[in-house]
Amino acid sequence: MADERLPQPETADIELVRVLHALGDPVRLQLLAIYADGAEHTCDPRGLGLDQLHKSTVSHHMRVLREAGVTTTRTAGRNRFVRLRRDDLDARFPGLLDALLGSLGG
Repeated sequence: MADERLPQPETADIELVRVLHALGDPVRLQLLAIYADGAEHTCDPRGLGLDQLHKSTVSHHMRVLREAGVTTTRTAGRNRFVRLRRDDLDARFPGLLDALLGSLGG
């Protein structure tokens, strides 16, 4: 089975209001800080330091980030891997991620 990307907006279609709404939640800001390392991450709540949340809650937060254009999700079989769309967001909104991550201490 080939790798596949879940639906996400094209770079030109990423909207600032949707990005800010997606990042207006403390859990999603925590995920942003994790994804800022540029690596792909699994969806396992334990690996993300979110053991206190149910897996479906973490999945919801990941979907909101993806649909806003903040992250991209690659599927490989039953596994999903999430990565920050840093280049796309920097192209659309220069300095936004740096400001947000700086405010988080990241």
